[in-house]
Amino acid sequence: MSESKQPHLNGAYYGPSIPPPSTKYHRPGRGSGCGCLCNCLFSLIFKIICTIVVTIGIIILVLWLVFRPNKVKFYATEANLTQFDLSTTNNTLYYNLALNLRIRNPNKRVGVYYDRIEASGYYEDHRLQTNEVERFYQGHKNTADVKTTFQGENIVVLQNRMDYELEKREGIYSIDVKLRLRIRLKAWWFKTPRFTTKVECDLRVPMNNNNNGGNSNSFQSTRCDIDW
Repeated sequence: MSESKQPHLNGAYYGPSIPPPSTKYHRPGRGSGCGCLCNCLFSLIFKIICTIVVTIGIIILVLWLVFRPNKVKFYATEANLTQFDLSTTNNTLYYNLALNLRIRNPNKRVGVYYDRIEASGYYEDHRLQTNEVERFYQGHKNTADVKTTFQGENIVVLQNRMDYELEKREGIYSIDVKLRLRIRLKAWWFKTPRFTTKVECDLRVPMNNNNNGGNSNSFQSTRCDIDW
């Protein structure tokens, strides 16, 4: 009986069979990050913050449109200058100026908190003195008077002394008074945050000297500019 013949092999060896890949399972709660949960949480917080900001903005806009606050008006109504002498030897300016400022709040529904008022005197861009005025609250449709005094001596080096000499002969001096305010506005129960504004008064102040034979010049009430 003839032996059964094996089919002819080409001599290649493929090795043992490759087992199928094992299936790995990921347990929830383990891993390097929080994934979708963290993204959803951050998105929610961002939406809440945006909603709060938009709501506050709308409230402020509505209040502004309802009340429409007008600018507070500042006037220099009285000025008493009793000394304004610039020394020729040491460039020292000796001065004494008493000033009355009138503040008018024209608003019917808006009050003003003056939390800080700094008043500074200037001559030819040289600052003379800075005073702090007592803070106060100004109600609706109200007028208030604020008094301050600039008195002392400062070194003032002028580029052109002839301008000073001319003002001395005329008996009228160009003196600037600048105010720096920290204020809040109040409407009903609502108060705005504090903000800073500036007021500038360009004054022509006559010398009040009872010994000069009577000076016919008198101070003219001057409206100041407010940066609001």
